[in-house]
Amino acid sequence: MTAYTRYPSLQDRAVLITGGATGIGETLVEAFAAQGARVGFIDLAADEGRALAGRLAATSRHAPQFVAADLANAESLRSAIAALRERTGPFTVLLNNAANDKRHAVEETTPEFWDASVAVNLRHQFFTAQAVLPDMKAAGFGSIVNFGSISWMLKQGGMPAYTASKAAVQGLTRCLARDFGPHRIRVNTLVPGWVMTEKQLRLWVTEETRQEIAKGQCIADPLMPQHIAAMALFLAADDSAMCTAQDFVVDGGWA
Repeated sequence: MTAYTRYPSLQDRAVLITGGATGIGETLVEAFAAQGARVGFIDLAADEGRALAGRLAATSRHAPQFVAADLANAESLRSAIAALRERTGPFTVLLNNAANDKRHAVEETTPEFWDASVAVNLRHQFFTAQAVLPDMKAAGFGSIVNFGSISWMLKQGGMPAYTASKAAVQGLTRCLARDFGPHRIRVNTLVPGWVMTEKQLRLWVTEETRQEIAKGQCIADPLMPQHIAAMALFLAADDSAMCTAQDFVVDGGWA
């Protein structure tokens, strides 16, 4: 059984995770709770979020706190963050994980769909960072991890609103790293490859795609949510104190 690193700097630290109810986000909540952090997470999936918080409550140093909210709605997002802050304390770690990689054809894409996709995949990352900035400035430090994707690096088609948004995340990271740096707030992009979440396995991973992934990656093992969480823990902890404005790719060597 693999033994993973313990990060003392994360114990009792307030951590905000978007899209934390399922998939990679669920594993992030589990990983940070296991470090003894005060985890608050937001997701539109209310039932799954409440179930996860309940499951971890008895085994965590601090019971994770959940609020159901639509991240694409700025007012709903701000209200959720304020509600969580009352339970966890001011946030000094933010993981902008939420996304929706819905496939769509160019010919069928409407302005409404495009705007909704940008809202969940890009816009919320900015407004969540904006909302926690006062907390981090007051603390004198912080770590923000924006989540990107290798999809646009691989020139993947079939979801242009998603890939355009994810490419833009890396530009957002570099801008915020410069703006937030004077306050000792670090901003990095965590760039996952094709992660084998339940959703991916159910909707899009076939034997053919498994072979494509194995061929593309230098290490052919399946990329799992735990691999993404391990990098997120490092970037959130003080161990990465001078890492900022960077892209950290976890994809088995594909991109």
